[in-house]
Amino acid sequence: MLEKVCGAVFGGPLAGPAGRRNVQRVAGWTSGPLGVGIRTDSFSSRLRLLKSTSMAISRNPRTLPCAFLLISLFFSSSSALFSPSDNHLIACGSSSPATVEGHRVFQPDATCRYSHLHSYGPRISLSNLADSSLLPSPLHATARVFPRPASYEFHIMEKGAHLIRLHFYPFSSSEYELSSALFHVSVGGFSLLANFSTSVPVLKEFIVQVDTESIFINFIPAQDNTIAFVNAIEVISAPADLVLDSGSLVKSDKVEKFEGLSKQSFETIHRVNIGGLKVTPFNDSLWRTWLPENEVSVKLDASDSETKSFSGRINYLKSGASREVAPDNVYQTARVMDKSSHNMSWEFSLRPDNRYLVRMHFCDVVSMALNEMYFNIYINGYLINKDFDLSYVTGQLAAPYYIDFIVDTGNSGSLQITIGSSDISKPNWVHGLLNGLEIFKMNKTDAGLDGEIPIGLLTEGMVRRGVGEFLMSLPCGFAFAVLLMALVALVMKLRTESRNSLPLSRLPSVVLEGKSAKGGYQMVSKVEI
Repeated sequence: MLEKVCGAVFGGPLAGPAGRRNVQRVAGWTSGPLGVGIRTDSFSSRLRLLKSTSMAISRNPRTLPCAFLLISLFFSSSSALFSPSDNHLIACGSSSPATVEGHRVFQPDATCRYSHLHSYGPRISLSNLADSSLLPSPLHATARVFPRPASYEFHIMEKGAHLIRLHFYPFSSSEYELSSALFHVSVGGFSLLANFSTSVPVLKEFIVQVDTESIFINFIPAQDNTIAFVNAIEVISAPADLVLDSGSLVKSDKVEKFEGLSKQSFETIHRVNIGGLKVTPFNDSLWRTWLPENEVSVKLDASDSETKSFSGRINYLKSGASREVAPDNVYQTARVMDKSSHNMSWEFSLRPDNRYLVRMHFCDVVSMALNEMYFNIYINGYLINKDFDLSYVTGQLAAPYYIDFIVDTGNSGSLQITIGSSDISKPNWVHGLLNGLEIFKMNKTDAGLDGEIPIGLLTEGMVRRGVGEFLMSLPCGFAFAVLLMALVALVMKLRTESRNSLPLSRLPSVVLEGKSAKGGYQMVSKVEI
């Protein structure tokens, strides 16, 4: 019915490939390279689609019923978009808003109404001298530099997990060389980055739990002669299903259930679109970037595998992954094994002696029927899931699913993920696949994600204005208290000595005189000796 009603709007029937692409556009996505679905569900994209539909209807009034259908799809798709309660985007050091990905507007930090900058020293705004048209992003045009500790305060409307993204683009100016900066970053008393420095553009992403009405992101120079800087900051409410509470803890001898995962904090280390192309923030409802395998520092051993793409619809289930967990583009591509008795593996070099959350994304977009793909999952050589059957956990084809594993890296820091064929798989079946992979560093202690920072530097709301800036510094506050006590003691001593040395004299006598003041009398005292 949809094809018959809407065929005339797009100039022909919808039964062919072109028609199907147009229906896909109405539904909120269109086909991109290799058949990968590219979302067109931004407000501006749908608005352009409705405008073109309106023009088509004006040429052919018989297509009027399709207008109502398109309008209903327009608003239903709009309501389905993720809309975070907290969506704080600031361009640090900028004097004007910066727009990225076509519709995301970063407000200047000096005038933003939902954040406030507290500084213990100068707040220096730098402008990149390079041609703005050559910069990777408008956010790289300016930076805020801190020679002394500083904090950004953000007001929080919804408590819970939040995404924090910090943009660093170390450019040079006549005053500062940002690549020489060395500093710490914390959220309240929780360390995010310790002794951080970068000479290349980098985006640091964290997931933290917020249980207060405001949070402070602190930037602290590591030494007296160093600086801290930041180009842009994002603070966004995370969807409730982004990190669930339980996962599987991988040990050398067994796999056991891990509880309390949703209360942890994470730093994103790798986000990979296995078998697919790069996914930009424009095509991700949480504005993430998914890199292809050839742009990630990974050792890939998959000579007997191939990449597959799928142009159909992804069936998101309530019991499975949502679009906020991973977008269509990730689940519509995969690296698969067509031969039995083979493996494909990905080996990452991570920081030794840390704990990581490894999230593996699966979506069977290659099997011809249910229960026709079984495979084994290994981590660091340990078999952690034998004869895994996606059909059993999803009940459908093209239905996304993910598994969270918690892994402790040893002294080597090596993490190897392997998909192996199953003994019960048949020769003409697909023998395994993987669609996406995410690796997050977890906090092993309450101190933070990246080492420990002296506790005096991590005080909540560490820096304030005016006298508050002075008093919130522990050393200065202590010195002030000692100085005040010494001053009081000196005054008391002088008063005591003054009384003891006062000579004897005749007490003064007070004589009261009356003085006229507008028809009355005003009493004036006169002292006589």
